[in-house]
Amino acid sequence: MTACGVGLQAIAMLGIMIAIRGVVKQVKEISMTAELHVVPAMATAKRLLDEVGPKVKSAAENSVTLTQKAIEISEHVSVISQKASDASQNLVAVSETVREQSVHVSETLNDILQKTEAQAERVDEMVTGTLDTIAHATATWQRAVAGPWRQVSAVLNGLRAGIGVMRGREREAHAAADGDHFV
Repeated sequence: MTACGVGLQAIAMLGIMIAIRGVVKQVKEISMTAELHVVPAMATAKRLLDEVGPKVKSAAENSVTLTQKAIEISEHVSVISQKASDASQNLVAVSETVREQSVHVSETLNDILQKTEAQAERVDEMVTGTLDTIAHATATWQRAVAGPWRQVSAVLNGLRAGIGVMRGREREAHAAADGDHFV
């Protein structure tokens, strides 16, 4: 009976080991796929957002300032047009046109700003979701292969520190050689 029990337990352990090996293989495939496709797409989206975001914001702020100045100018034109009896009708019409156009420009810019913010939020949600998935895959991967990677990382950190020390000595020697010619 004991031999049968031990045999069944060995078969169960073998099945668990095969299942774990399959899960580790799937996690490795998912991680590699994410690195090949998702990471470049995220980098491109972030770079695009970093490049376009400040420009759109600056353009919107400049347009709002321009709109405010246009409204102020149109108000001044209205006051002047009321004082000038002969040209008052023409100036009021021009003032109203400028005011309507400035309101239209302001509404258009607000719409563009809202759409830009919505797109930025969508990109942020995509990036956050992708980073969460990568973090989960990475955590699973690290649990399976953490030991050897830590050793490799330690060796690379040692090499990086050695190179940093070597670079630091070169700079000091260059600064001492400049003497009185330091700018």
